[in-house]
Amino acid sequence: MWARSRDNAARSRDQAEISFVEVDGVRLRTSVRGTGTPVLLITGLGASLDLGVPFERELAARRCQVISFDAPGIGQSTGYRRPRRMSGLARTVQQMAGRLGYDRLDVFGVSLGGVVAQQLAHQAPGLVRRLVLAATGPGLGGLPGSPAVLLTLATPRRYYQPDYYRRVAGRIYGGAARTDPDALLHGSVARFIERPSLTGYLSQLYAISGWTSMPWLHRLPQRTLVLSGDDDPIVPLVNGRILASRIPAARLHVVPGGGHLFLLERPAEIAGLVAGFVSEPDA
Repeated sequence: MWARSRDNAARSRDQAEISFVEVDGVRLRTSVRGTGTPVLLITGLGASLDLGVPFERELAARRCQVISFDAPGIGQSTGYRRPRRMSGLARTVQQMAGRLGYDRLDVFGVSLGGVVAQQLAHQAPGLVRRLVLAATGPGLGGLPGSPAVLLTLATPRRYYQPDYYRRVAGRIYGGAARTDPDALLHGSVARFIERPSLTGYLSQLYAISGWTSMPWLHRLPQRTLVLSGDDDPIVPLVNGRILASRIPAARLHVVPGGGHLFLLERPAEIAGLVAGFVSEPDA
């Protein structure tokens, strides 16, 4: 089912194999953690792979091999010379997976990463076995968050200024961030160190502008798990309902009280859901 070896006993939930790969004109920082079913984690707008480490550790403890990366222009990855649309970004991810030795894997996309995951599943169906879409929507045709929240996301300022992050986190992320923004950091300052470049961040905004999956969602062949929080100011719950209703082999799981970053609010709980889904036998 997949080409890369899964029997590296030295790799554990607490140790990741970090490498840099040259693909599609960019140099990407990648991470591989754990052994078992390969799951590609695609993070959200401006987020480096370091932000997902608490979740990665929980998923790796459940017999999954977690592959993650810094998107072009984010964290330690170099940016594109010219910005790409979403299809171009998905093509880069496809080439990266091949360079790392995977010919088939499960894909878990969060927020903007969920948009990339949808595009990847659409244009490279042979690569994507199963699909998990968290805190994301179909783009145009879905219901956006409030204008005030989306305006806050227009710049990467929350990655550069810890005090600003704490001031706006509850309003834009909802969920646990409303009462304790620091809890989402899990004691790490990586959010403010491995931050996005301005050009990388704007490139991601450019990639998603005008994008929609509505015309082809009904043709996605992958079994899909849609995860949505019911207190998500950025991607309201109705977007998860749209995805689950349009993708033929999809089901929706609502995270009660979950904000946009429920992955960081409840890493063990969400890892259990994802591991259970990817381990289900094929029909």
